[in-house]
Amino acid sequence: MADAAKQAQVARRVLELTAQAVRKLKDPRVGMVTITDARMTPDLREATVFYTVMGDEDQVKDSAIGLERATGHLRTTVGRALGMRHSPSLTFVADTVPDQANRIEELLAKAQYADEQVHKIAEGKTYAGEANPYIEHEDEAENTK
Repeated sequence: MADAAKQAQVARRVLELTAQAVRKLKDPRVGMVTITDARMTPDLREATVFYTVMGDEDQVKDSAIGLERATGHLRTTVGRALGMRHSPSLTFVADTVPDQANRIEELLAKAQYADEQVHKIAEGKTYAGEANPYIEHEDEAENTK
């Protein structure tokens, strides 16, 4: 088992090497792929590589197929460059963080718009009853004593 520092160092190196190797792929299905992260298991035998794809849903699917087909070639390339006894197996996972961040931003924008609409509707309106119903008047306070 490798320590956490070695694991992080190998993961960073796998990220760099995989990104370089993906750029050199000649498969037309692999489009605008960006390698965003790599994570290693503690025994340094398996690497999970996260990626994003610029484009529509079809391009994302095509790139996933292209990366799956090129996994053996990429593992060989990364393994040789690492110079370790065992080449880590590569598993490609689509990184959904940017999509989720966009979704959250859209929801926040809608919430802000709804909040503005509520303030426009409430503008110039008054409370039903008194503004602060918990304030006791002096004459009521004397009666309760």
